[in-house]
Amino acid sequence: MTLTDNTPTRTAETSAPILDVLAERWSPRSFDQTAEVSETALTSALEAARWSASASNTQPWKFIVGRRGTPTFDLINENLMGFNQVWTPNASVLIVNIAEVVDEDGKPRRWGTYDLGQAVANLTVQAHADGLHVHQMGGIEVEGLRAAFDLGERWEPVTVTALGVVAPADRLADEKTRAREVAPRVRKPLAEIVATA
Repeated sequence: MTLTDNTPTRTAETSAPILDVLAERWSPRSFDQTAEVSETALTSALEAARWSASASNTQPWKFIVGRRGTPTFDLINENLMGFNQVWTPNASVLIVNIAEVVDEDGKPRRWGTYDLGQAVANLTVQAHADGLHVHQMGGIEVEGLRAAFDLGERWEPVTVTALGVVAPADRLADEKTRAREVAPRVRKPLAEIVATA
């Protein structure tokens, strides 16, 4: 089965059964520049993030959402590192994922970044279940995003999410990026990352 004539299915080869939505999730760089994400699908992804687990139910996260063609999208894109700016303009939506790293009393919230990660994982799985694709980026200009969106020191931009509809890899202009798009998916074996007593 293929997604298109040029984009093979990317289902993971797992050592034990996992949910299809997890096995089939992958992070494309080639997005359909004409596709629009419905308000329902976008809200569902954000709602999944909202209902993520968090320590003491603090929900230490915020999201800044920009749709392609808006000033918010452009501001987010301007604060990505160059290698990401090559392909992100075709995404339908860019989302800045922000962790509360200091609470209202000035105390460090050391689990804020972890909890944000869980929320973004929920967002990712929901988006994929709804037929969309997501690519997370750490290659961002943290201080640029902080300034662009007037974020105080309590809040730290951690990643940016590109969200949209996958397109064939051959639409990517950069040869290196095209090659990464179709390369086999790999993960470390469980024995390398799990310790048991």
